[in-house]
Parts: sequence; C-alpha cells; structure tokens
Amino acid sequence: MKKYPKNDLLIRAAKRKPVERTPIWLMRQAGRYMPEYRKLREKAGDFKRFYKDVELAVKATLLPYNILGVDALIIFSDILTPLESIGMKFEFKEGEGPVFENPIEAVDDIEKLGEFDVEDVSFVGRIIEEVGKEINYNLPVIGFCGAPFTLAAYMIEGRTSRDFKKTKVFMYENPDGFKKLLDKLTDMLIEYLNFQIKSGADAVQIFDSWAGYLSPDDYREFALPPIKKLISSLKRDYQPVIHFTKGVAGFFEDMITSGADVYSVDWMVDLKDVKEKINGKAAAQGNLDPIVLYAEKDVIKREAIKILDKWGDDTGHIFNLGHGLMPDMSVENVKFLVDVVKEESRR
Repeated sequence: MKKYPKNDLLIRAAKRKPVERTPIWLMRQAGRYMPEYRKLREKAGDFKRFYKDVELAVKATLLPYNILGVDALIIFSDILTPLESIGMKFEFKEGEGPVFENPIEAVDDIEKLGEFDVEDVSFVGRIIEEVGKEINYNLPVIGFCGAPFTLAAYMIEGRTSRDFKKTKVFMYENPDGFKKLLDKLTDMLIEYLNFQIKSGADAVQIFDSWAGYLSPDDYREFALPPIKKLISSLKRDYQPVIHFTKGVAGFFEDMITSGADVYSVDWMVDLKDVKEKINGKAAAQGNLDPIVLYAEKDVIKREAIKILDKWGDDTGHIFNLGHGLMPDMSVENVKFLVDVVKEESRR
C-alpha cells in the first residue's frame, strides 16, 4: 500500500491547505552542479545508461535530500524516456543534447510509430519505489513527463532548436497529422504517468518546455487540449498535478484552464499577477530567475524574499526556480537559497 509522506508541505500547499512555511524544491536539483552527481554520471558512462540504471538513478535522485534539504525529490529521469518504447531512436551527445536517428519528417512517419508498452519503462517505477524506501517516505517523490507538444517538437526537430521551425511548419501544413501525433503521445503519457502514480509518485509534473514558442491561438489549438486530456485521465488519490510551461506570459490565462492543481511559471511573469489570475482556484510554483544564483548571497536572499512577498502569507505557493539549475552553479549558493526560503517563509 502506498505510504503518505511524513513531510507533506508540498502536497498541502498544492491543495491550498494550511502550511507552517513555504515548501521548496528546484528543477534540475539533481544535476551537474553537484560533484557527487558528476561522479555518478562518470560511472554510468553515458546519460541514457545513467537514467536507466535503477541504483545510480536512485542515488542521483537522493542527492538533494542529503545535500540541500529540499521538501520534495523529483526522480532522476528524462522527458524523452518513454519515446523509445514507440520506436523513436535517439542518443544524448555531449554539448548537443538529444539527437534522433529517425525524426518525424512526414505524416506517414507517424503511422510507423509503435504502441507504448509500460514494461519498457519498468525501471522508472522501480526508481520511484526505491527512492521512497530509501528516505523512509519522509518527503514527496515527484514523477514527471514531457508534455505532448514538447515531445512532438523533439521528434520532428530531431534535436533541440532555437526556433522550432520544422515543428511549426509541419504543424501548419499538416494540422490533422500533427494532432494525430499529439493524440498518440497523450495516450502514451496517460499510461506513463498513471504507472508512475501507481509505483508511488506523490505528485507528477508535466513539462511543456517548448509551448512558449507558439502564438496564443496555436497554443489553444495544439498544446493545451492534449494536456487537458492528460490531466483529466489520471487515476490519483491525493497526488497533485503540476503543469509547467516555459514562456507562458502570452497565454497564462489559457494555461490555467488545463485542470492542474499547481501552475509552475518562469520568471517572465509576475507572481503577484499569477496569484490574482488563479484567484484561489489552484496553487502556483516558482519563479526565481535561476541566474540570481550566480550573484552574491545578499542578492539571493533579497530576490528570494521578493518572491515570497509577492505571494504573501497565504498557502498555495511552492517555491522553485523559473527553470532549472545550471551545471556551473555553486552548491553553496543553492543550499543558501533553500535555507533562506525555509527561514523567511515561516508563518
């Protein structure tokens, strides 16, 4: 039977229940800025082998628990993980990120995709289970996936992109085919996230990293409907859903109709405005600019307090960055941020 976490600050904040302080965790909190992570990465040999190795992935997931003292652990994995099951072939190249051997170039390529088999990602379930056991269920364990649009963009571009030209041209020229791809990915992700919840995830986050490249009209037509379907199809008890979109400023009011419990925003929107627009109907997560962590500690403290003040003493806020930690950041500064938020947000 699933064990409820002893420190449930994040879950209470996500559900807008009373909290004694603001919970904090950080995107990419288990990453290359930690020497301990780099040792694990070296041992794994390559990135894909790293996130598929249950023992190493569990150790990576646990690093922020032991070093930073955060209020939740997000599993060490990658948003592309389930794509291999449907026939997408990719490798992670140093300095380039993911590179696909067989990108989607025509509508016919969508027809060639296989059916998702959750057994192909069984290691993800084992990572979730083992992390919970290792921390004696002290903290919530967060599972995650990439959003349908973001995964489709990777599949069509074949790699990361500055403008997502191939994706958008494909979408404009083949809207029905593009929606068919989104439907297939949505069905896969419903099964994938339900598997994570069943395996013991206490919350799940959907990363829509690239939807911010869309116009508001295109966001409403292509990116938002699959996320609504995904969230509404999850089988959960207490587990909140966090919806993150980078570059959401142009269509935040649309984003907050997705049905998520928590809306995670980048630093390009004002958290005070976010609070007003959500109007007590959901929680928010964010949204310190990660670059602040390169500054002196007095600046980090000042900027963190600004974020806390924008939300105020109400519950419903989870402190995080507006995006992820970067490889050359100082562990000392990251730990300092966590300590500042814990101290300054006490009710």
